[in-house]
Amino acid sequence: MDARKTDWGKAVIVQLRRALAAVAVALATTGADSAAQTTHAELVDFYDAWRAFEMPAFEGGVPDYTQRAMDRQHAELEDWMDRLYAMNVDGWPIAQQIDWHLIRAEMNGLDFDHRVRRPWARDPAFYATVFMAESDVPAHEGMSVHGFVDTWKYDYPLSAADAAEITEKIGAIPGLLEQARGNLDDSNARDLWLAGDRSFGGQARDLEAYGRQVAGTSRELDASISAAADASESFRTWLEAEAPSKTGPSGVGEENYTWYMQNVHLVPYTWSDQVMIMRRELARSHSSMRLEENRNRHLPELPRIDNAKDYDDLLNMSVTRYMKFLRDEEVETLEPWMDAALRAVNGSFSAAEPGEVRNFFLEVIYRSPDAFRPHMHHWIELARMREDPHSSPIRATPLLYNIFDARSEGLATGVEEMFMHLGLLEGQPRARELTWVMLAQRSARALSGLRLHGGVYDMEDAVANAMKWTPRGWLTEGELVRFEQHLYLRQPGYGTSYVSGKVQIEELLAEYAMAEGDGFTVKRFFDAYYAEGVIPTVLARWAMTGEKDPILDLGRR
Repeated sequence: MDARKTDWGKAVIVQLRRALAAVAVALATTGADSAAQTTHAELVDFYDAWRAFEMPAFEGGVPDYTQRAMDRQHAELEDWMDRLYAMNVDGWPIAQQIDWHLIRAEMNGLDFDHRVRRPWARDPAFYATVFMAESDVPAHEGMSVHGFVDTWKYDYPLSAADAAEITEKIGAIPGLLEQARGNLDDSNARDLWLAGDRSFGGQARDLEAYGRQVAGTSRELDASISAAADASESFRTWLEAEAPSKTGPSGVGEENYTWYMQNVHLVPYTWSDQVMIMRRELARSHSSMRLEENRNRHLPELPRIDNAKDYDDLLNMSVTRYMKFLRDEEVETLEPWMDAALRAVNGSFSAAEPGEVRNFFLEVIYRSPDAFRPHMHHWIELARMREDPHSSPIRATPLLYNIFDARSEGLATGVEEMFMHLGLLEGQPRARELTWVMLAQRSARALSGLRLHGGVYDMEDAVANAMKWTPRGWLTEGELVRFEQHLYLRQPGYGTSYVSGKVQIEELLAEYAMAEGDGFTVKRFFDAYYAEGVIPTVLARWAMTGEKDPILDLGRR
């Protein structure tokens, strides 16, 4: 097909999409001053239109993040927010009001991106396009450019249709990176810039590996991958050459961080609150670990798994024990697909030399798969979203801007300790030590991320602090720590979400139990919590207790 006709067709589709979105918005908000004239169905129509608006226009497969396009989107956002706030939803059931607040949070996220974060103009890694592995949360961790390609979603060998689709998406990378050079021209965010260099070195290597994986599928795909790999390496070289001139901060600052938490991620803590929480959890985890170690001082150290057969056997036994634990201790309602969801991500054995330190979490898993097993609840959550999606389309779709992070990562971290207390590690006293080791690591890296955003640390300070306060010297991979801190710098709130989310769930459990009285059970709590979907805990709390958090009444900026 003539390329000009293809581009013309895409341009027509984009314009048609925007026109339909505008019509849907008008219909959804006509007469919205009256509650009787605004229904939840109209809110869902508005949501569909909003999601279409949030996407930039595409030209030749390349999303438009130029200054002119972004200024236009930000100006138009005000009208969208006016329409949302014009809806009178106070008389709606709480469940429907929650959906309204989810849209409000997403709109605040886009507004914050235009006012403060501006990833298209400050963050080179924003333009990374290729993702080779699935995340364990509902969407990519951190901001992702529109038009990304998840290679893991496709069946291999590729069908002709899939090969053509990937060829088109990867084929847009050189044009996207050419645009990115202009968009990033005024960026002075040093730590983001340096990390972008590493990101594109990684993308070039991933593309080369993917090229070998699908070699010979089609000449067009081979050529597309080769050109994208070359463009990625050229972009990396450009970032490296420009790096010495980048001297400015990359964090958003304490005040902006607090606004973002309370208005976008709906986390009811300030920057200072979270510093206090992380310091407390860091001290609690270290002291608890030391007490456990003293109690277990006469027991042998946990050995590391050292061969593939034992790895497979022990990981599968761990899943079996975990499912039995959830059933016997009446923790939550079990579904047929849960067991398979966990076994699918057991992974495979990788050898290590005696004394060699693997990836931090592998050091835990290779000593006690059971200690880390609750964190893999992530994959049950993802399976639930596929097998039993929430009845509301607004909650059945992953939230933008990682708004799900404190709910998703907080749950996975929280149940490590909760399930330990419920008896998951009964008879494994030395495995209990590992629960505290993991909490210490997450608290330490969260403090590093907070101080990066607050301007207290630069990247290397953050890396050093996280490594220093992670017990047993298990966080030795500087590149891994930089990867994590880069994510937390790009996505405010993600680094703290593991622990701040855990604390919110603990608070909700206590409050829910008080309200339930003699009728409280752990199973009733978790089933009710899961039923609300992967949404911020303050919204689940509103539904489960009737208590509305004050941050939900914060007005527009």
